[in-house]
Amino acid sequence: MNLLPKTTTEFGSTEYWNQFFKKRGQKAFEWYGEYLELCEQLNKYVKVKDEILIVGCGNSKLSLDLYDVGFKKITNIDISPVVIKQMQEANKIERPDMLWYHMDATAMKFSEEKYSVVLDKGTLDALFTDESNSTVDTVRRYLSEIVRVLRVGGRYVGISLLQEHILRELLTFFPENEFVFRVVRCWEAEKKTATDNSDGSTMPVFMVVATKFKKLPMKVYELCMTNEQIQRVQKPEEIVLSVACAQKAAMICNGLARGSIAGLNEISLDLHKPGEDVPRYTIHVLDQAPVRGNGKYAAFIVPQGRETEWLFSTPKGRQKLLASAGHNRLATVSMHRGQTYSSQDAVKDELSESIRSLAPGGLQAQIPYLSLGTDVGKRETIFSGHSTLSGDYIIEEVLGNDNKIFRRLVFLNNQFVIQSEAAIKVQKIKGKSKKIVDPGYLACQHHLYMTIGVQLAASLTTDASKKSLDNVMVVGLGGGGLCTFIHQCLRNTNLVAVEIDPEMLSVATNYFGLTLDNRLKVEVKDGLDYLNDGVRAGSEEHFKAILIDVDSKDATQGMSCPPKAFVEQPVLENCKKLLAGDGMFVLNLVCRDDCLREKVVEGLKQVFQFVLSYKLEEDVNEIFYCTDNDALDSGASWQAAMKRSAQEINALAKRFRLSGSDLVDLDELVEGLTL
Repeated sequence: MNLLPKTTTEFGSTEYWNQFFKKRGQKAFEWYGEYLELCEQLNKYVKVKDEILIVGCGNSKLSLDLYDVGFKKITNIDISPVVIKQMQEANKIERPDMLWYHMDATAMKFSEEKYSVVLDKGTLDALFTDESNSTVDTVRRYLSEIVRVLRVGGRYVGISLLQEHILRELLTFFPENEFVFRVVRCWEAEKKTATDNSDGSTMPVFMVVATKFKKLPMKVYELCMTNEQIQRVQKPEEIVLSVACAQKAAMICNGLARGSIAGLNEISLDLHKPGEDVPRYTIHVLDQAPVRGNGKYAAFIVPQGRETEWLFSTPKGRQKLLASAGHNRLATVSMHRGQTYSSQDAVKDELSESIRSLAPGGLQAQIPYLSLGTDVGKRETIFSGHSTLSGDYIIEEVLGNDNKIFRRLVFLNNQFVIQSEAAIKVQKIKGKSKKIVDPGYLACQHHLYMTIGVQLAASLTTDASKKSLDNVMVVGLGGGGLCTFIHQCLRNTNLVAVEIDPEMLSVATNYFGLTLDNRLKVEVKDGLDYLNDGVRAGSEEHFKAILIDVDSKDATQGMSCPPKAFVEQPVLENCKKLLAGDGMFVLNLVCRDDCLREKVVEGLKQVFQFVLSYKLEEDVNEIFYCTDNDALDSGASWQAAMKRSAQEINALAKRFRLSGSDLVDLDELVEGLTL
């Protein structure tokens, strides 16, 4: 039998509720939980000595349960005479002091300031079904009646789903009538609803507590979204936003409870502590098609400092993690810098409710937690700074696998991207431990393949006299990792690095081991201007290789490296003019827009005779090698030349103790080349 209204307007009619209660008979109907789920919050705001008025009581057991645990001064009213008669008959013997009246809550017959508590469980929601003028007028009469019958110091306690139009009306009405206004989230009531629903779905349940004063010096707004901390906020909009976030998160959880998102985009949520803007955790949820033998659901805790790795920081990486996790749904949890985590067990306890809320519907089993180890990882900020171009940044040290230390540069406006990373060695010098940067460590694999381009250009030179000293320009210094590796590995190079941000030069030299000498200098200048000025000056200094490795600050372009200006025709023409005739232009491209990538490729082909690309397997980086050198007139020539250059890089890295093994897999390199 369908007992739900056909249209929302029926909620406000006497006829609807009479029919509703006749159909239900003596069976209680509970909106938003029962006393057992609400008692923790109710007992904070309603005392045994209070004279309580319950408006829109229906046949709810709430007033009966309150009476049975000691609240004897209870008056119940409802618009339906049918339910009032039912409740009078049912309770006249067991609860003789309980009062029941057929009465319209918008026009009550009680005297002023008669009650110390007005309790409303779902009545306001039933009245406020739309935002028409007539409905709003009815709601305001109802609220005015509550103000009238409440004593000074008394409370309106309303249990509601707090749709936005309802919340905004309450946020205006009560503070303007000298009430302290508080919203409390009722977690236990939500859990009960989820348990009762076969698909595990629920919606957030809130308790509005409005306390009446004679006169307040200021409007007071309070919020309690956990079971602990009450937060005072300055603006009512903060409460609207907080409630809306809870409701949207619940909609996501409901969707996850009802079905799988396999084949769809993953879902991402940030978890905050009340009153804090910085997230404490970020959770990504993703599904795969059911696999026989897999578990239904697991959570994976990413150790601190490893959240930026490809496996955890990219959708493709997380899909790969899911495929190997042995579960059809996986929630990956990343911890944020600026937060403290005492242990993995403490993290599990803190996350338990949130992780449970993201489970498939009907899951009763304990949810397993997966991780790479038994601790939460270690992260230490060793420097905080500010760049006028890129904003606030930090330099942190992270303890990785096998107790290896990694130093990282991270801009706080994009915390899941490592701008630069160095491996740190600890050496004993005169009995004291000292940290030094390992020049052979390449955090960014694309730096290795850009270096191969430099070696390729040097190996193809047509003038033997120039082989002894090759000029190389690198546009984009960052933390200096690329320049340091070329400087250490290719010792016949003269390097000039062009960097627009003077702060990055300081970071690179002070924290990432960049050493300036007669073979390596840095020009602090806009790379576009540097190229243009070189051409205008008619410089006779030609470069064996020009490398572009510049991040874009504009995330809307679909291309995060380089900025779009660096691949426009005039700039590419400038690069060609500054290259020796057999020189090499090397571009690091990070582009997720296929159409935009094709435009970049076409632009390169218009300027250079030969264009070769290598796509890194697990990264989004694609390296382009561009030249007019006729020695590379076929795919076979390219493959042979690239393989030879890679072999030379492997040998040089071993010779100068930058690596103990081959850095480049030659077969993989050749297979990945596209002419």
